[in-house]
Amino acid sequence: MLRLNILDFNHHQLAKFDALAAKIQTDPERYLNFDSVSDFYKATWLDDFPSGTTWSCTGLDDGADEFDARIQYRHRVLKITVRGDIDVSIEILK
Repeated sequence: MLRLNILDFNHHQLAKFDALAAKIQTDPERYLNFDSVSDFYKATWLDDFPSGTTWSCTGLDDGADEFDARIQYRHRVLKITVRGDIDVSIEILK
């Protein structure tokens, strides 16, 4: 029974990550309006990802408009690249 509960919990956490990642992918302008790396790390929606999610961001220094961000939970990765256009992709690592 305990094993089933752990599997249910893991499935729930992955579903939580996938749902928020899909929202960001569908409406990136709502989530990705930053002036600095510090703004990215202060984004309140990062706390909506499951506990154990890690994230990093590069770019946005000295007023740069371009940046890359990576948000990962277990084997799921949300990759964000902003170079004028916004590219958001979800990858499942093996």
